Amino acid sequence: MVKRKAQKRRALGKCENRNEQFEYIAQWIKHYENTGNPVISVDTKKKEQLGSLYRDGRLYVQSGQELVRWDHDYSYLSQGVIIPHGIYDKFLNTAYLNIGVSKDTGEFACDSIKYWWNFRGKYDWKGADSILVLVDSGGSNSYRSILFKEDLQALVNAIGIEVRIAHYPPYCSKWNYIEHRVFPHLTRALQGVVFESHEVFKAMAETTKTASGLKLKAHIIRKLYCTGRKPSAKSNKDTSVYHDQYLPDWNYVARPNLI
Repeated sequence: MVKRKAQKRRALGKCENRNEQFEYIAQWIKHYENTGNPVISVDTKKKEQLGSLYRDGRLYVQSGQELVRWDHDYSYLSQGVIIPHGIYDKFLNTAYLNIGVSKDTGEFACDSIKYWWNFRGKYDWKGADSILVLVDSGGSNSYRSILFKEDLQALVNAIGIEVRIAHYPPYCSKWNYIEHRVFPHLTRALQGVVFESHEVFKAMAETTKTASGLKLKAHIIRKLYCTGRKPSAKSNKDTSVYHDQYLPDWNYVARPNLI
């Protein structure tokens, strides 16, 4: 515990530009609002185990239909994994949840954005020529990951529109919009539910709503993702990812390759 706290203090000490990054993100949000382009907040929620395992919360059931489940949630008792990857449209106050069934990788995160764009984004934002994506600095979309930038390039090539990435500084993920505008309400909708299948998770997730009008649409991605991938030897040559001059590690844009 002491070692982790020391590591966190050292990491925070390196983030001398945290406030500047927040101001920079605010400028880009204003620019995208003025140009009629979408701003989405993206993150992966806590993984859930598939099966009749213990979950916090209470759930009302009909008499004689009590739920029977294990009193622990050990992973070896599970029948699979549920990986919820959320996308929140800041301007339209809408949420889209892609449910993974294998691994949380950069490829999965980029595929999630692609599904959102193909099934919802391009209809909500007709005429858009760029997407601003607000993400954390670690995890599957880490700003240090070369693989994430490769997968990002594949994403923009597939959807034909540029994607700008803005990372929140380390240990600042709670300021990401999706963390407080979607995930708490999603947790409440899933409280006490036994996830016997991915379809059950999807159905209960889509009951998420708020007084402000937020509704959530979910989709199951059954593609299997692999960990341990290595960057391509042609990564730098085939990737059109351009870093900003200001805080380049946290801010960059990917543009479709011209064929």
